Amino acid sequence: MHSGTKLVTLGAIAALLAACSGTGSNSIPSTSSLSNSTRTPYRVQVGSEGRPMVMFYNFQTERGGLVRGGMDPSDTVLHGVPGSSNELYTGTNQASTTGNMTYHGGPIQTAPKIYVTFWGSAWNTTGDPNGEKTYYTNFISGIGGSQWLSSVTQYTQSDGQHVGNASGSYAGSWVDTADAIPNLNTRSYQSYLAAEAKKAAAHFGDYSTSASYVLLLPHGVKVYQFAGNYYFSTAYCAWHSSTSTTSGTISYTNFPYQSDAGASCGAGSVNSPGTNDGVSIVGGHEQAETETDPQPNTGWLDSNNAENGDKCAWTGLQNTSFSTGTFPTQPLWSNAVSGCVQ
Repeated sequence: MHSGTKLVTLGAIAALLAACSGTGSNSIPSTSSLSNSTRTPYRVQVGSEGRPMVMFYNFQTERGGLVRGGMDPSDTVLHGVPGSSNELYTGTNQASTTGNMTYHGGPIQTAPKIYVTFWGSAWNTTGDPNGEKTYYTNFISGIGGSQWLSSVTQYTQSDGQHVGNASGSYAGSWVDTADAIPNLNTRSYQSYLAAEAKKAAAHFGDYSTSASYVLLLPHGVKVYQFAGNYYFSTAYCAWHSSTSTTSGTISYTNFPYQSDAGASCGAGSVNSPGTNDGVSIVGGHEQAETETDPQPNTGWLDSNNAENGDKCAWTGLQNTSFSTGTFPTQPLWSNAVSGCVQ
């Protein structure tokens, strides 16, 4: 799901139930208006020192959308309990580093292909002051076939095929300047992102389960409850989801301009100044989860609904060498050793 300082949240399609900072009062939005049939699951990158965090309950699949990692274990979070008269309970937000993941019957990505969309004309002008476009492209170009990502190959789907990890998984990028970015700082923001993912799929022509569409937003774009929007008390760094098209279900990632959130999304967490540290930490987290759980909550996750990135979020951060350069990364969960590896 979802790490410097990572925060969590959900959008209109998943219910934001509560957040507790440990020292302030709880704020628990009403869930009375939520519909069980209109929620789309997504996974979020989150967690951090002394920061508020949110767990969300996924109404569509009746699985919790776990968002944990890196926070003080004395802090608490609140999330929904299916069928509970109270609907909310508290729990610690430590990284879920115990318990292996199990398979939930859905697809995995047997031959991952990563398609990157840089959304908006600002990418060609003033929208990239910290060079995230080149940084992310270099990072994502090198993860296929890497040792860092090799742990994903142990996970299989119902027909016995394994998650793939071949070099050349990065399949190309596109700067979409045809359509202006709509207002993403409203509760309808996820529908706009899903629509852009569909445009990206049409552009690249790949509707396979193994295709993932990463939507990078330029500097300054306000996205609903992104950690860079400091007026939100709870927030996320990135999340991945899926959406239906007439040609099949596609996977996509919402990836706001990470350095806009500074330390809240990993800046300086490994290097100094490390402005773009979070780009590769968060980007790797989301890609590894997409490959093992491309249609959220149907692939590989543990009994707390944590994916392989969630279970090791914001722990063991280090610089890792790839064929395209050296980038900060987090470890990923490996059932083979019942622990985090990279």
